Amino acid sequence: MHNDHMFQISATLDVNGEKRMATFRPADTLLYVLRSQLGLTGAKPGCLNGDCGACTINVDDMPMKSCLMLAIEAVGKKMTTIEGLDGTPIQKAFVEKFAFQCGYCTPGFIMNCHALLKQHPDASDEMIKEWLESNICRCTGYQEIAEAVKSVLTRYRSKNNP
Repeated sequence: MHNDHMFQISATLDVNGEKRMATFRPADTLLYVLRSQLGLTGAKPGCLNGDCGACTINVDDMPMKSCLMLAIEAVGKKMTTIEGLDGTPIQKAFVEKFAFQCGYCTPGFIMNCHALLKQHPDASDEMIKEWLESNICRCTGYQEIAEAVKSVLTRYRSKNNP
C-alpha cells in the first residue's frame, strides 16, 4: 500500500529575499509550509478555501492566497510575507488610520494593499474597492482600510509630482 506521508520533496523557497530550504509533501499548501516549516506565521489560516484572504502573501509582486497554492508551485518564484514588509508605508498607514480591530485579517489586507500600490500607483477609488473585495474583515467597515491605501497613494503622488 502506498503511503503518501513517506513521499516528501526538499526544495528551496525564495521568501523575503532569503533562500530557505523546506521539506514537504507534494499536496502541502504554501500556507502550511510557510507556517509549519519556515516559522512564518503572519499569513493566517482562515477559511482555507480562498474566500477570506487572511493567508494572502505576494508571489512575484502579486497577491496570492497561500491556502490555494501548493508549496511546490512556489519553487522558483519570489515570495514576500508580512514578515518581509518591515516598516513599509502601507503598514504605517494602517496604524495611522486605525485600519484594523482584532487584527487577524490585517496581514492579508496589508499584503494585498502593498501589491495594489506596487502594481497600480495610480489606482482609482473603484480599483481600490475592487482589490479590497478579495479579503474579508468581520470587524471594520473597510472604510479605514481604503483610507490607509489612499493616504499612501496621496503621499506617493505628491512626492512624484512636486
